[in-house]
Amino acid sequence: MKTNAAARRGGWSATLDPAAVLAALPDPVLVIDEAGVLLYANAAAEQFFDASAATLLGAELRVALPPDSPIFALIDSVRASGHSVSEYGVAVETPRLGAHVMTVQAAPLAENRAEVVVTLQEHSIAHKIDRQLTHRNAARSVTAMAAMLAHEVKNPLSGIRGAAQLLEENAGAGDRELTRLICDESDRICALVDRMEVFSDRRPIERGSVNIHEVLERVRLVAQTGFARHVRFIEEYDPSLPPVHGNRDLLIQVFLNLVKNAAEAVPAQGGEIQITTAYQHGVRLAVAGSESRVHLPLVISVIDNGEGIPDELSQHLFDPFVTTKHNGSGLGLALVAKVIGDHGGVIEFDSQPRRTVFRVFLPMAPRGTGALS
Repeated sequence: MKTNAAARRGGWSATLDPAAVLAALPDPVLVIDEAGVLLYANAAAEQFFDASAATLLGAELRVALPPDSPIFALIDSVRASGHSVSEYGVAVETPRLGAHVMTVQAAPLAENRAEVVVTLQEHSIAHKIDRQLTHRNAARSVTAMAAMLAHEVKNPLSGIRGAAQLLEENAGAGDRELTRLICDESDRICALVDRMEVFSDRRPIERGSVNIHEVLERVRLVAQTGFARHVRFIEEYDPSLPPVHGNRDLLIQVFLNLVKNAAEAVPAQGGEIQITTAYQHGVRLAVAGSESRVHLPLVISVIDNGEGIPDELSQHLFDPFVTTKHNGSGLGLALVAKVIGDHGGVIEFDSQPRRTVFRVFLPMAPRGTGALS
């Protein structure tokens, strides 16, 4: 009789039915041959297309999807490149299926480019906004708020502070304490407005070719000499990663903020922050209001082993003034969202106890782009 350890080393694998594993997946999985005919559809695909496997198998995919569906373009891209392709925000709509917003992943079956495996992950509009395009909405809301505060709050505060200083000149000792309180609180509110004014800056950022590993190394050094002295850092970098099309100083600010949040989330003993970089072929994002797609192949992840993000905050994490910190302003992640959005990128996160991951998807620098010092 095999021990558990022996079974784990391969005894069980011989008894597993791959078809049963695929059938258990909650996401539709399809295999399409070179003629566009469906060779395989799991149970989730049957449910999604509202058709049995007997009906689907042997039929062409264009029978189930309209001919202009972007899924066909992804399949063609896989066959042409031989690489897997992922695309966010794909609209799939038919009279029978209704409207769906999907993440579509397509990959060649083994080394055979002709046969392609397609996986569909459905996301509601709300989920799409909260998890992949939330940075754009957060940036817009904070931008409007910053412009309003600068005009409606900061200017009157200057008058209040000036009046308090005049009163202080002729006030007694007890009243001076009150006038000083007025001045200090006015200064505190003005400082908060100053921090928010960065959101109302609509000028295009200056971008160039940026080595993201140099950015991350600077962030790590700053963190380990300051707020993250107690944290163990793990770095897993892809040395062949091409440069980012971005602004070096702003990217340092983004990842310093993410690492600082991670350092504050990890336990005092045994805290770990893992920073990884990777290149993902074919990751593209639909641009709101147009048919264009932004290529975002560079993925930088900041992973911590803290307690995780509370469920009640996860849907609004990038909104201004949302924070779990006792003395936090809730502007850090809103600023991160704006900067990533200004770069044409995406930030998303997954959180569970002992593993919270923030992923930043960024564009690659075009050839011939000069370095940005």
